[in-house]
Amino acid sequence: MEKILLHACCAPCASYPIQKLALDNLKPVVFFYNPNIFPFEEYEIRRKELKEYCAKNDIEYYEADYEIKEFYEAIKGFENEPEKGKRCEICFYLRLKKAAEFAKKLGIKRYTTTLSVSPHKNSIQIFEAAKKIDSGVEFVEYNFKKQDGFKKSRQIAKENNMYFQTYCGCEFSRERQ
Repeated sequence: MEKILLHACCAPCASYPIQKLALDNLKPVVFFYNPNIFPFEEYEIRRKELKEYCAKNDIEYYEADYEIKEFYEAIKGFENEPEKGKRCEICFYLRLKKAAEFAKKLGIKRYTTTLSVSPHKNSIQIFEAAKKIDSGVEFVEYNFKKQDGFKKSRQIAKENNMYFQTYCGCEFSRERQ
């Protein structure tokens, strides 16, 4: 079974994509890199829960360092953008670039992201950010919200007593909730 790196933002959002990839005869390798998540306590909740979910389900899991300073540098000047605006585009690019680099480091030829499972995210915007990355690793455009993906991920999360966050992750989305 071919491996695919799955960039994941949290356990609830990863739950259905992990199942979908397995149904497509792919072995997901989960990668947690989300320097946008604020505050750090929120980051830790999401990181620990995803790590535990992967361990419970025998899924290979990796994580990168918490690099919130890099996030703030990247989005400087776009703090007041609305959701789905330029700030989000930059954030998607930042996270997907790191995921592509990590996939290459592991020798995995393809990668995708759980970000597209959310009805609050524009999948086309995510896919466009990925197209700007020249890493030699193929980005696979999975729109996980299709076929009730978000609803399925929420159901799996409920069945596993997962924490449900109330905002995307960055302090700017938190302020606008």
